[in-house]
Amino acid sequence: MKIWAHRGCSQNNPENTLTAFSKAIELHGLAGIELDIQMSKDGEMVVIHDERVDRTTDGIGYVKDFTYAQLNKLWIETGNGQKEKIPTIKEVLDLIQDRMNAGLLLNIELKNSMIFYNGMEEKILDLISQRGLQDQTVYSSFYTKSLERIREEDSRSSVGILDTKVSDCFYKEKGCFGKNAVRTALHPFWRGMDFNRERLCGQTVRAWFTGHLYPEKPTGTRLDLSRLEQQGITDVFLNEPEAYLF
Repeated sequence: MKIWAHRGCSQNNPENTLTAFSKAIELHGLAGIELDIQMSKDGEMVVIHDERVDRTTDGIGYVKDFTYAQLNKLWIETGNGQKEKIPTIKEVLDLIQDRMNAGLLLNIELKNSMIFYNGMEEKILDLISQRGLQDQTVYSSFYTKSLERIREEDSRSSVGILDTKVSDCFYKEKGCFGKNAVRTALHPFWRGMDFNRERLCGQTVRAWFTGHLYPEKPTGTRLDLSRLEQQGITDVFLNEPEAYLF
């Protein structure tokens, strides 16, 4: 089973922050890091999950309505009186690129299923290409047209189709990419495994989880990864990968 850091090490640190990503790259055996990108009003690609800044920062409003300079004035509480800012994807890449050059993967989720960010696909592809990280990057989205756009621009790009049920991911893949589904993975909710393992034979299936994000207290329990593997899951996006890797 391959383990990814979901929004970095986001159980014990604020999600999608440089601190959470710093903790992740310290882990031995980590397959990759997952994060989310959106765009500011003036086109800066920033790393944040929600379409609004309310939950994770001291601000109120939609990411799309802030300029980058305005977003840069918002603070994320990290505990013990410490604060951080919303990072840009460039800042995250500066932090983790050495690990990516050594084999660590990066899953970039394009948060465009609710809000349309014009040109985001082209911008992120260009940035990743400039840094020579194409082979280490996976692009995922709930909005399959965005993934189709990624493939139109770079036919060899790795993509992950997000949905709740693995069957929906599967049929989206066939409908959008068909025989050209090279380097395409399915990204279902871990409780949405409604196909048996045999049906998914040879398929990369990366399962995502919800809840238990900082500042929630850890549950103190560990998943039985062998049971998930028996269902055909090959990778998991975990908020607390450090409970499995050291």
